[in-house]
Amino acid sequence: MKQLIKNDWQQVLGPEFDKDYYRRLHQFLKREYQEQTIYPDMYHIFQAFDWTSFANTKVVILGQDPYHGPNQAHGLSFSVLPGNKVPPSLQNIYKELQDDLGFPPVQHGYLKRWADQGVLLLNSVLTVRRGQAYSHQGKGWEQLTDQAIAALSQKGGVVFILWGKAAKSKATLIDTDQNTIISSTHPSPFSANYGFFGSRPFSKTNQALKNYGEAPIDWQLPAEVEDK
Repeated sequence: MKQLIKNDWQQVLGPEFDKDYYRRLHQFLKREYQEQTIYPDMYHIFQAFDWTSFANTKVVILGQDPYHGPNQAHGLSFSVLPGNKVPPSLQNIYKELQDDLGFPPVQHGYLKRWADQGVLLLNSVLTVRRGQAYSHQGKGWEQLTDQAIAALSQKGGVVFILWGKAAKSKATLIDTDQNTIISSTHPSPFSANYGFFGSRPFSKTNQALKNYGEAPIDWQLPAEVEDK
């Protein structure tokens, strides 16, 4: 069993790393990283899992694939490395956060504070070619991340935030008797006005966590980036 993740996710996902689909994915990625510019760098592919252990995961925010611009992606959905402009979808997330809970937008897009509290910021596909959105779809990542979602569903007491059609398609993996799904349109500028704004996902998530006997998430991000 290949040791690719530094915490209890290794036990959850380790069997996947020995399956044929993952071996094919691994060979594909070796070529891609040698021949193309791929994001995030290979040392941060599993950052979301490393920062938010299986045991500590209380909330999942599901994205599609990493940002495909330079120096943005670092392995967490919607989050960007410090020093980068806040992307449009995240700007809209911040706007909804302010409308929902009153927290003013910060000037960075680094969401580690959420990850540290048990928010798994997971993309369905964990790598992408520079400048080519969705370029690594259908290569095997979806099988791995589906397994992660299914395992969390079996654990129970988890809030799944599904924004947009691609994320909503994962609802079939989630046992809604044991978990909570909060869904809306995607926060991108193309769809935010059609159901994302006004959906109040942050307060709804915290209410669901309280119902499960869990501490709510402090969604307020620090004004300055604390660490990397």
